[in-house]
Amino acid sequence: MSLSFREHYVAVIGANGVGLSRCDARGKTWLGSAGFIADRQSTATLALDTLQRLLTEHVKGRARLSVLLSSHYSRFGLIPWSDHITTPDELRAYASAYFDDTFGKSAEAWTLSLSPENAGLARIAVALPEALLSRLRDVVKALGLRLVSVQPYVMTAFNRFHKSFGDRDFLFVVAEPGRSTLLLAREGRWSAVRSLRIADSDAALAAMIARESELHGLNGDKPVDLFVHAPARHTDAPLILGVQTLELPADQADTQDPLHIMSRAVN
Repeated sequence: MSLSFREHYVAVIGANGVGLSRCDARGKTWLGSAGFIADRQSTATLALDTLQRLLTEHVKGRARLSVLLSSHYSRFGLIPWSDHITTPDELRAYASAYFDDTFGKSAEAWTLSLSPENAGLARIAVALPEALLSRLRDVVKALGLRLVSVQPYVMTAFNRFHKSFGDRDFLFVVAEPGRSTLLLAREGRWSAVRSLRIADSDAALAAMIARESELHGLNGDKPVDLFVHAPARHTDAPLILGVQTLELPADQADTQDPLHIMSRAVN
């Protein structure tokens, strides 16, 4: 690795704000966050403007940057296995057709990523707006930084907590402010992924989990383990019967900021 890129920063782009932390041998240092108010059409633009201001203020010189994206910016799908798909290009076209069928054709371009799975297994697909990614790359390049990863927060959280699930069947819910995303795994394979707007309350979370459990038959002879991670509620963790809450460690600085907590999911 080039010595000129020794410093590493983690940016969290949320639905209404952007946060930034620095990672080094001593650990993670929270640098702060900035909020913004936008309608749906201008959210990504204002988010990246805000990120640019934070990076300009806090990053001096060349550095690496990892970006965590709220599920508000992402689309998710479960792509079934098909014996007729034989090349990566065919798989990408197959996944693109799935998103068109699910969300409708869009004039906006999306970039697709698929989870690596063994033959015969369904894959989780994530779609991110190409306009957001392109502008992000431009911002990072203009500041002389190296963009090392862009990942939906739900996947970062899963990677952080996956040891908690073991080899068991599980339903994992990441409850961000205003939107929850769930991952369901059964018999060692992905079974469902969904992301939907819900209120930030135990009652809303419990109702959603109950609906998904009924929809996927999770209350039968082989019930799954239920987990929820709510980064914005680290001082008021969800208390739902039968559901285990997974929390990230906080530190002494600015622990009331959910973007700060989210940044700590990066190992």
